[in-house]
Amino acid sequence: MNENGGGQPKGPWGQSRKPAPPKPPTGMRPPDFESLLRKWREDLQRYLPAGFLGKRGAWAVGTFALAIWLALGFYTVNDNEQGVVLRFGAFVKHTGPGTYWHLPWPFETAYTPNVKKPNQLDIGFKPPAEAGGQREDIQDESYMLTGDDNIAAVQFSVFWRIKDANAYLFNVDRGKSDDTVKAVAESAMREVVGQERLDAIMTSHREQIQDRVQRGMQSILDTYNAGIEVVSVKMLGVDTPSQVRAANADVQKAVADKDKKRNDAEVYAATAVPEAKGEAARIVKEAEAYKQQAIVLGEGEAKRFTAVYQEYKKAPDVTRRRIYLETMTTVLKPLNKIIIDDEAKGVTLQIPPSSAPKPAPARAGKPGGAKK
Repeated sequence: MNENGGGQPKGPWGQSRKPAPPKPPTGMRPPDFESLLRKWREDLQRYLPAGFLGKRGAWAVGTFALAIWLALGFYTVNDNEQGVVLRFGAFVKHTGPGTYWHLPWPFETAYTPNVKKPNQLDIGFKPPAEAGGQREDIQDESYMLTGDDNIAAVQFSVFWRIKDANAYLFNVDRGKSDDTVKAVAESAMREVVGQERLDAIMTSHREQIQDRVQRGMQSILDTYNAGIEVVSVKMLGVDTPSQVRAANADVQKAVADKDKKRNDAEVYAATAVPEAKGEAARIVKEAEAYKQQAIVLGEGEAKRFTAVYQEYKKAPDVTRRRIYLETMTTVLKPLNKIIIDDEAKGVTLQIPPSSAPKPAPARAGKPGGAKK
């Protein structure tokens, strides 16, 4: 009940009582400026002379404090950065390189993340700078099961940068961004390694694995809308556990020998195939030349036979005798011959094959005068 008519409710001892201010929503409590200023004034009174903080002094101090508070709203964005302004935790705008001002805390907050510098994350090992000058293997991270049921110790580095500052600030815990990228990188690498053979991982498929891991990481991060771009993935070392390293070295030597023999075979094939093609082309050309020669010779023989036939029709006896003599010359020339001349009264003559004389013209009426 209001007994003093002033509209102010009174407490149990008669003093006026103001209604309690409404409670702010959860997570949105505004700062108590009156309490802050009162505390600040009490702290200053301990060190300043009495009476200094009168009405004018309080105004001066308040003006100075307000100027400092407003000055806290200036921020600078460098060329490799992107400015993001939040108001009460909600995104307001992006800002490019330059100097800007925003309402100071607690109203607005400005972040300037570096969006161009790649960040390096090492997985499966400690770099030499952290491991005392020598790279140290981290088995929990590096040991992975391959597609042929072997174990590979994979050490690799991931290079990433921020491509969307707004998504990065809102969807990734800024203090644990490396942990997020690391978890995604391990997951993508284990998936790819689990589909490959150990010998392929250690030799010929490294480039393919790096590309597949990069694409897999980017797909996962885009699904999370993390605002992160995977620049590259670099595999630094792939080995086997020390317990089986000697046996694996023998396997690798056998693989190297196989590759060497295959390369030698490819080199031989590259040399032998052109030579065989050249030889085949030469044989074909010689056959074509022989074909043309045989055709020309055949045509010449045919013409010669036709010419002999024409002469034969003119003088059959003479032509027959000439043909007979030419034939006998061809047949008897390579033989060892003994000639008996009846007209020379039993005189014989032995003629070796190399010096056989040309046949003498026969007398008319006899087909020949020689006997073997």
